[in-house]
Parts: sequence; C-alpha cells; structure tokens
Amino acid sequence: MTRQAIPVARILGIPIGLDYSWFLIFALLTWMLAVSYYPAEFHGWPLPLYWAMGAATAMLFFLSILLHELGHSVVALRYKIPVRSITLFVFGGVASIGGEPPSARAEFLIAIAGPLVSLALGLVFYVLQPAFAASEPLSGLFRYLSYINFGVALFNLIPGYPLDGGRVFRAIVWALTHDMKRATLVAANAGRFFGFLLILLGAWQILQGNFGGGVWIAFIGWFLDAAATGQARQLAVQDLLAGHTVSQAMTSRCATVSADVTLQELAEEHILAGGQRCFLVSRGDSTVGLITPHRLSTVPRSEWMKATAAQVMVPLDESKRVAPDTELSDALHLMDRDGVNQLPVVAQDRVVGMLTREDLISFLRTLQALGAWQRREAKRE
Repeated sequence: MTRQAIPVARILGIPIGLDYSWFLIFALLTWMLAVSYYPAEFHGWPLPLYWAMGAATAMLFFLSILLHELGHSVVALRYKIPVRSITLFVFGGVASIGGEPPSARAEFLIAIAGPLVSLALGLVFYVLQPAFAASEPLSGLFRYLSYINFGVALFNLIPGYPLDGGRVFRAIVWALTHDMKRATLVAANAGRFFGFLLILLGAWQILQGNFGGGVWIAFIGWFLDAAATGQARQLAVQDLLAGHTVSQAMTSRCATVSADVTLQELAEEHILAGGQRCFLVSRGDSTVGLITPHRLSTVPRSEWMKATAAQVMVPLDESKRVAPDTELSDALHLMDRDGVNQLPVVAQDRVVGMLTREDLISFLRTLQALGAWQRREAKRE
C-alpha cells in the first residue's frame, strides 16, 4: 500500500495501521453477516443480535488476518529482515517487509508462516465450536471463523506471486535454479496466470446469476494479475539498471538554501518560483541537512514566518545516503525500503549530488530509448 495508513497499535515494534479501504470492507462484511449468514443459519434472533454478531465476527476475522501477517513478520525478524509495518486493507492485510530474504530457505519459511497460522486458527475455532454448541451465537461465530481461516490459508497457497503460495513456489524454483530473479519471474508469471483464471471464473459466476460473488472474484483476479505484472516490470527495471551507478543518474548541481532561511521564504522564493522539490541546507561551507515540501507540511502555516530550514530539515547525518559508485538498483531498493524520494550522494563526507526518483525515471527512459535504437541498428545489420 502506498497511501498513509491510520496507526492503531504497535506489536513487536511493528506499526499496525488501517488503510481507508478497510472501513469499507469491514462495513460490507458486517452487513453480509448480519443480513445473510446469521439469519440463514440461525432463526429467531433479535435484529440487534444479528448485527452485533456480524460486527464481532468481522472484527475477529481481521484479527485473524493480523495474526496471519504477524506470522510472516516474526519469521522475517528472525532472519534480521526489518518489517516496516502491517496494514489491513480491502483485500485483508499486508506486511511490508523491508528487504529480500537471504536464501530460498528463508523465503520458504517466511512465506509459509502466514498460511500455517491461518490453518492453526481454523483448527482452534473448529475444536471450540462443539464446546459451545449450547450457545448458538458462539457456535455460529466459531464455525464461520473456522471456515474463513481455512479458506484464507487455502487461497493464499495458490502458487501465484505475490500470494504466499507464489512465494513458496518462488522459494522452490530459487532452490532448484539458484537464481532468485529467474524464480521471481516464473512465480510472477504464475500469478498472472491464476489472476486471469480468477477473472474468467468471476465472469462465469456473473453469467450464472451470482453477480456480487462474480464481481468480487474477478476483482481479486484483477488485483492478483496487476500485482504480478508489477513484479515482472520491477524485474525488468532492475535488469535495465544493472551495471549502472548512481553517478550516472544523479543531479550534480543541487539546489541549496541557507539554514537560516524561513519556511515562508523557502516556499515562495524557491519551491513555488523555482519548482524545486528537494534542497540541501547549508551553514557556511558545510551541508548540514536536507529539506523537502513534505517537511514543510509538518509545520503549521502560521509558523512559517518564524520557523527556519534548520529547525525542520532532516540532519545530513540522520538521512539515508548513497555513494556515487552505488548500484542504481540498490539505490532504488533503498528508496522503496525507507519510503524516501531522494537520496544525498556523498563522497568523502561531502555532498556531491542528489539522486531523486525523477532522476531514475529519466535515466530509465534514456536506457529504454538507447536499447530500442540498438535493436533497430542490429536489425539493419
């Protein structure tokens, strides 16, 4: 997820957040349970009880999803891979793991952990159901949670990337070929295949009269296909960037402002007038920090006349940085991992340039154009 999530908790040091789409799916699931599942299974309940059980079941379902994602996260942390966040959203949840696994074995264990947690939860709720047979609400609750957790586990084991089963498949191909990129491409293509199958299944369900269910299945298939396609494109980008360094794409002439400039002056005279989006902050002959429009947005507009760049900047020694000879693919990974759009380029404790996402996009376009020209020339020969 790329949007800012609403923070709700922190578990094992991992921020837990809710995407705005979560509220929509929570309301829809509550409504479906209150007007469909519980009335069909259990007759004669008071209307408020149907809605209360619908909301409670939906909440416990998302708690199950959270535990599923924590399963992935705990194993990732065991391999010293940072977990930036866990976000619950319209399709369930996603753990944002900040790095690639060190081995095929690590990838397999991280990927399989989530489905194993869901299977374990399904078994727990299945065992609890008979114990509460005398209470229809609790019996219905445990039956549904058992069914849905088994369903989550089985669905996630579909061998198509980026589902857990696709990552398990990637780990197996990786172990056999000793080539992570090739394994990722194979798993991504499998993800596209299963996404297409789900779209066809959804269309068939719609033609059979199950409009709501068909649309949902097709939507999941589209999401899976889009995610797998994105992964394949990411691999293509990495291949294009291979062998190229930061020094080839960075901007060597960086916009610089004084540490004493006010935020009002920065906004009016530099950001709005010059169109710059990132500035180095200097004090004398030394570069001391980095400031972007996002940093300005953290300060109330009423304080811009007094607040200075030095008060708002990210100190240079605290900012992420790269060296001129850093591989561009590594720099892009660092940007994605830490959620930043620019990186100071530092050599011998001196800032020699700035690498932004715009620089990377421009460099990629140049590489693509050069590749197309070389292919045309090769055909002529």
